[in-house]
Amino acid sequence: MRLTKFQNMKHYPIVFLLHIFLSAHAQQLQSPKEFLGYDPGERFTRHHRVVEYFQHVAANSNRVKFFRYGETYEHRPLVYVIIATPENHARLEQIRLDNLRRAGMAEGTPSTNIAIVWLSYNVHGNESSSMEAAMQTLYELADVNNTRTSSWLKNTVVIMDPCINPDGRDRYANFYNQYGNRTPNPNPEAKEHREPWPGGRSNHYWFDLNRDWAWLTQIESQQRIKIYNQWMPHVHVDFHEQGYNNPYYFAPAAEPYHEVISNWQRQFQQIIGKNHAKYFDEQGWLYFTRERFDLYYPSYGDTYPTYNGAIGMTYEQAGGGVAGLTITTREGDPLTLKDRLTHHHVTGLSTVEITSQYADRVISEFEKYFRENLNNPASPYKTYVISASNNADKIQRLTRLLDAHLIKYGVAGLSKTTRGFDYSAQTVKPVTVSAEDILISIYQPKSRLITTLFEPVSKLPDSVTYDITAWNLFYAYGLKGYALNEKLTPQRNYVPGEPMTAGADKPYAYLFPWQSVTDARFLSALLNRGIKVRSALGPFRVNNTSFPAGTLIVTRRNNEHILDFDQTIRQIARAFQRPLFGASTGLVEEGSDFGSSAVAFLKKPKVAILAGEQTSSLSAGAIWHFFEQELEYPVTQIGTEYFRSVSLHNYDVLVVPDGRYSMFNDETLKNISEWIAAGGKLILIGNALDSFADKNGFALKRYASEDAKKEAEKKAQQEQQKNALMKYAEAERKEISELISGAIYRVTLDSSHPLAFGLGDTYYTLKTNELLFPFLQGGWNAGVLKGKSKPVQGFAGYKINSNMEDRLVFGMQDKGRGSVIYFVDDPLFRNFWENGKMVFCNAVFVAGN
Repeated sequence: MRLTKFQNMKHYPIVFLLHIFLSAHAQQLQSPKEFLGYDPGERFTRHHRVVEYFQHVAANSNRVKFFRYGETYEHRPLVYVIIATPENHARLEQIRLDNLRRAGMAEGTPSTNIAIVWLSYNVHGNESSSMEAAMQTLYELADVNNTRTSSWLKNTVVIMDPCINPDGRDRYANFYNQYGNRTPNPNPEAKEHREPWPGGRSNHYWFDLNRDWAWLTQIESQQRIKIYNQWMPHVHVDFHEQGYNNPYYFAPAAEPYHEVISNWQRQFQQIIGKNHAKYFDEQGWLYFTRERFDLYYPSYGDTYPTYNGAIGMTYEQAGGGVAGLTITTREGDPLTLKDRLTHHHVTGLSTVEITSQYADRVISEFEKYFRENLNNPASPYKTYVISASNNADKIQRLTRLLDAHLIKYGVAGLSKTTRGFDYSAQTVKPVTVSAEDILISIYQPKSRLITTLFEPVSKLPDSVTYDITAWNLFYAYGLKGYALNEKLTPQRNYVPGEPMTAGADKPYAYLFPWQSVTDARFLSALLNRGIKVRSALGPFRVNNTSFPAGTLIVTRRNNEHILDFDQTIRQIARAFQRPLFGASTGLVEEGSDFGSSAVAFLKKPKVAILAGEQTSSLSAGAIWHFFEQELEYPVTQIGTEYFRSVSLHNYDVLVVPDGRYSMFNDETLKNISEWIAAGGKLILIGNALDSFADKNGFALKRYASEDAKKEAEKKAQQEQQKNALMKYAEAERKEISELISGAIYRVTLDSSHPLAFGLGDTYYTLKTNELLFPFLQGGWNAGVLKGKSKPVQGFAGYKINSNMEDRLVFGMQDKGRGSVIYFVDDPLFRNFWENGKMVFCNAVFVAGN
């Protein structure tokens, strides 16, 4: 009798049948080369093809599951895969929940013991090798014939995000594919190595996504963090590239380490580094460790995971946005895309390998980390108190950020007098916690992240650091509150109050206090609907109710063109949850009547932003994003390359971002001056001020007087003579003494000036540059550093800080019918400095009207 193929199989040994099954499986699963039709490294793969390859692997490997977690501003998909054995896939939800149980983020007792590694690629779009490496790493992890990776996956689950920044990645790939030579040119001077502005590093809005993990200003970050917090991996790697003459960097990280980092997190960095070194030594590849890339600023792809219990690491391959497909290094050697992706591929697999080898220890130390968070947090400050007297919008904007990070908070419920650090007074003193205050206890899973975000002083073991050294959210949001050494437990959940409605049903005018960015969003909505709005230039009292300066006044008069006026105003107010007060009269009891010249009409401004070469893409992008995504207000970007051909008279406001400018020659400055005098408003930010300082018609000066200039020149000459004998090894420390590494300063306000409306009594500025300007002469010094100033938090070199006396922070110059507004510090830096947004809104909509 003739046997069928399947009947015949039963006569073969099980091992042989398994071999047939695995061989058939391997034939279905294609390597990146087979799928793409070219060898990885031969060209830059566009994002959609990498997504398709990840889908192919998931469809042809029972080890891989594919997920889409969102999309970018340019509508490219954001995806990840989970790689595990079929057995672990069958209990994947149990593994995930067990891990959250270890972190105190889910109920129950863990029954599985599986390590979790998360590999993140291409957060910077033009650091292009890592997404190529991701495909090869995925293939080897998915290949059932690969005995090495098969053994690792028995006790380890791997999550891979192939591209955090698809928009930037495709911007770079499209550039190179457009300008690259048929035979790649290794000469660094070739056009294929010189990206045009803004480059592919950033996302659609030119944001650096590797500085956004904590602040979550960008849609990519917001969507990714939801998935991250559902898993809370034990190990997280962020793959990068650096200058093409720097070979490869991997863990251990450089100092400073934040003091909340555990001993095990430090130790395992050493263990991982030794494993990588073994493979690099075998190949003779160059590398370095413990330099440049520290673990301090909390919004990186290595520090955010670290402050959430993981072993967080950055791996940096030589290359960056200039390397192309091949480039000649300073040693005269070729560095190819194939080389770069191979190095990242090796460290990616090495990370999974060493985590698998140490899986039991990795998991137990992870559980210990969170047990300490829950029961015995090491930070001296145990409770952070947000005063209920703060503006409700600011509280809600902060609590939304806390919710995104799964940070718990609640209402005190009971009054208590104790001692604590008062953020407003900048000292430890007796404080009273009211029953309605909001408490954030650090006795919770996110304990160490809370400490890094709120502690009054962050210990800085080494002033040589890679980024800003201060970011405290009390100062960023302009909130009053305390840090307490004792544990206080919230008694109930915080529930925002409903906005108040009061006054006449058919009022003479609707009144809306101007106190937050939400009020600015509301104003934007009114202006976009064609509603005419006024602003009180001073405080006033009407119908026995007091209102602050800046209050928005929407009168029935001049808005007759709005159909169903009352319904429209109330509808928009409800949409933004604005308290609504209907004034029955325009005759006030104190202050200026609504028809007074002291009540300014807010014309809907036509806003232009300078963008392109010479501008900082990060600064220009922050402005663009703020208008479009937060205010939802129309803006026009004007390119620097054709700026001189544009008629500024088509615009009311021109914003010049931070940048290094050479375009503002005498003729251009004359044209701008004439536009300002005719009623235009010029807003200058950061280093843009340098192009207007000491120029005819502009009030900004570098020195307060000729004597001050001579004294500064004398000091500079003495310093130069002193430095002539400086030792080479001292150069870095000397340079640091003249730098400000993102420090926070307390600003003295002229609260009567429109630039300061809505800020309350105090403003804190985040200083990220070394610009020093004296008070404006013939202008309004609305925000200044008065007397000798030092940071309330963060590092500033002693030499630069010794000159931080009587300095301008922001001010305004009246010029004809227009105005110039000077921001020495960028109020929209990374768009996380909430109170800075308020100052910027004042500049755009209120000041100068």
